Amino acid sequence: MDKFTTLTGIAAPMPLVNIDTDMIIPKQFLKTIQRSGLGKNLFDEMRYTQDGQEIPDFVLNQPAYRNAQILVAGDNFGCGSSREHAPWALLDFGIRCVISTSFADIFFNNCFKNGILPIVLPQDQVDVLMADAKKGANARITVDLEAQTVTTSDGQSFRFEVDPFRKHCLLNGLDDIGLTLEKAAAIDSFEKKVATLRPWA
Repeated sequence: MDKFTTLTGIAAPMPLVNIDTDMIIPKQFLKTIQRSGLGKNLFDEMRYTQDGQEIPDFVLNQPAYRNAQILVAGDNFGCGSSREHAPWALLDFGIRCVISTSFADIFFNNCFKNGILPIVLPQDQVDVLMADAKKGANARITVDLEAQTVTTSDGQSFRFEVDPFRKHCLLNGLDDIGLTLEKAAAIDSFEKKVATLRPWA
């Protein structure tokens, strides 16, 4: 998993509430167990017409936001089913951070496990960031995980809370496998001890 330290990037404004995981990645794209390749189908039903043509008005189809790395969204982002494909699709598109007033619990947890930082802020602060994101590609937002701050393009800064363990994992690029490998020496030592004490096992 890629480390998340400081991110300065284009923020796409998506002021919709209750964006569920089926909107993020529709059910017909859940057949794969690979984490790559889903970015092209992110928000598929909002991005494309039924015959596969881009819908120009959709934010991620607009030239200013095609390379967005941050999403500023409405309340209750990621609700609905628990599909892990939702953060996979966001990450494959290039989104590393989602900012909202609230998230569905399972989606929130899945973000951290896949290298995406979900940030919860009060409505008035999200409104400021949403307005900043609407300025387009020249207005870049900075997310500093170590300092736990989000800074607008004109220097206004907001502090966010994050669980210390999850912060450690993101800063060091540790998913569940990476966390286990951190204990590799202790695991090897245990296995050698067991092999000595119970060679028949």
